[in-house]
Amino acid sequence: MKAPYTCLWYENQALDAAEFYCSLFEHSKNLGGNGFMALFELNGQKYMAMNGGPSYQLSPAVSLVVECETQKEIDHYWEKLSEGGEEGRCGWLVDRFGLSWQVIPSVLGQLMSDPDRAAGVQAAFMKMKKLDIETLLNS
Repeated sequence: MKAPYTCLWYENQALDAAEFYCSLFEHSKNLGGNGFMALFELNGQKYMAMNGGPSYQLSPAVSLVVECETQKEIDHYWEKLSEGGEEGRCGWLVDRFGLSWQVIPSVLGQLMSDPDRAAGVQAAFMKMKKLDIETLLNS
C-alpha cells in the first residue's frame, strides 16, 4: 500500500495553487495534472489539488504547518503565504487560495513542553500574528 496523501478542494484554482506552493518550498515539484487536478510534492510530501467546484470550501479545520528554524524563514513564508490572503493570530494565516497555514518556529514545541516556560510562551504568542522567535525565547 502506498502512503496516504492529502487532497485539497478548490473551486477552480487548483493548478494555480499547486504552482504557487511549489514555487515557495525547496525540494518541491509539480507531478503533473490537467484542468481538473494537479499532483505536487512539497519537500517530499505528496498532495493533490482538485477543482471541485463551489460545493465545499477549505477551512481552518485543516491547516498545513511550516516549521521554521530562523526568524528569516518565518518572515519569508509569512510574507509570501499571507500575500493576498488574511493574517490570523498565533502564527496562523489563510493564503489567497483559502488554505490555512501555521508558520511556526521549530523550537515552539520544546518551549511549550517546558512546564516552567509554557504559560509565558503561550501568553506571548497569543498576542502575536506572525510569531517572533526572540520574544518567545525571552518569555
